[in-house]
Amino acid sequence: MAIQIKVPAVGESITEVTIANWLKKDGDVVKLDEIIAELESDKATFELTATSEGVLKILKPQGSTVPIGELLCEIDPSGQAPSQAASNAAVKQPVAAAAPAKTTGGIKEMKVPTVGESITEVTISSWLKKDGDLVKLDEIIAEVESDKATFELPAEATGILRIVAKEKESLPIGGLICKIEVTDGTAVSASTPASAASGVAAVSGDKSYASGHPSPAAAKILDEKGVAAAQVQGSGVGGRITKEDAQKAQAGQAPKPAESKTAPSAASVISAGGTRNTRNEKMTSLRRTIAKRLVAVKNETAMLTTFNEVDMKPIMDLRSKYKEQFKEKFGVGLGFMSFFTKAVCVALKEFPAVNASVNGDEIVYHDYCDISIAVSTPRGLVVPVIRNAEMLSFNQIESEVVRLAGRGRDGKLSIDEMTGGTFSITNGGVFGSMLSTPILNPPQSAILGMHNIVERPVAKNGEVVIRPIMYLALSYDHRIVDGRESVSFLVRVKEMLEDPGRLILGV
Repeated sequence: MAIQIKVPAVGESITEVTIANWLKKDGDVVKLDEIIAELESDKATFELTATSEGVLKILKPQGSTVPIGELLCEIDPSGQAPSQAASNAAVKQPVAAAAPAKTTGGIKEMKVPTVGESITEVTISSWLKKDGDLVKLDEIIAEVESDKATFELPAEATGILRIVAKEKESLPIGGLICKIEVTDGTAVSASTPASAASGVAAVSGDKSYASGHPSPAAAKILDEKGVAAAQVQGSGVGGRITKEDAQKAQAGQAPKPAESKTAPSAASVISAGGTRNTRNEKMTSLRRTIAKRLVAVKNETAMLTTFNEVDMKPIMDLRSKYKEQFKEKFGVGLGFMSFFTKAVCVALKEFPAVNASVNGDEIVYHDYCDISIAVSTPRGLVVPVIRNAEMLSFNQIESEVVRLAGRGRDGKLSIDEMTGGTFSITNGGVFGSMLSTPILNPPQSAILGMHNIVERPVAKNGEVVIRPIMYLALSYDHRIVDGRESVSFLVRVKEMLEDPGRLILGV
């Protein structure tokens, strides 16, 4: 009896996932706990493992969006994969000449299927078959995109394809995509030989329609890198661009325009300084979710920001003095994040409203400090959480920051690692930001923004001296945090950072 593998529950707020990549093919023999697919939600990417040893049967195509609990694939523990020799023999067998296909007079209209409750339209990403081609039942003829996923469109009948909707055209749910003139034969056109192994039409030079065409996961990576698919050599079946190909691809320079031998016109002289090309790219699922939540925060909270400045010289002197010993003993560098995290935890204990959140008509106060650390990744901004940061030592905080940042950049953060924070810290200073107003991370009531350190003249004990100064910004929800609390909180953080001995002594 086949073992069914369904979409696992990956978080309370997640109702569906997208199949980013099948790492095994239909009919492959898989082992217990072997990774067979990569799934994406709007928060994280995670791996799907085989729950049994046997032959894999894929039920959902790559790029499709699947609700939680729905069947993805099956594994037959008693099945055996076909031998390679038998497969090769099947390929080498000559294809018998087929009788000409005869139309039956029937017309099959293919319309945009319902692909999700909140999706009202789709876009024809690419046609894999041409107008007038003979297609077979269930053969993939096009790729269609929604605002959540890319999925393949199979033919609903065997016959001659008549394309109605053009590539890049948007259609509402139920809109007419194409028509198929139903035939009673199974022949293909004389100019297109059949492939005995797969039944997929091939083109000259051992290339298929997949040649140079990226998989949905690969297309997403290429879009994020700004690399055109034409610049990438595909290593997948039929020349298809795989996820690995996309990860290795580098953005290349645009070819130089050929020099004109005729005298340039005034318009060409004006525009000779550079190109005027434009490029439209679909937002990734993560980027759309981030955008939606940030807009919601601006609309649903009474957010404002207060500022202060910190003399970083005491911390910088302390780091310079002990960083080598710290690294040698704990195996991790002594950065600024541990000082800021410890200072924030002390201040949160004194001003609990800054560590609270709104839940309907109630305010939820937390007697612990789960600090969210903003991390920039190729897929977008993620905010993993350091649990019970108030109980951790400096080296434990630094180790956790390095671990979470690495998992974030590799796209391996789990849902649990990114949910449940009570206060956030973001460091725009690593990119050179002098000052900013960070946006709240809901449902938290406050976020601290760090910025770059710049030497400035300041007054100390009646004298003008040069000091390394950092501006701090605290954005907070004025519904539950008053001005007095927010300003006092930020002053307390400033005091701790300018006298780091207080952090160590707890005073």
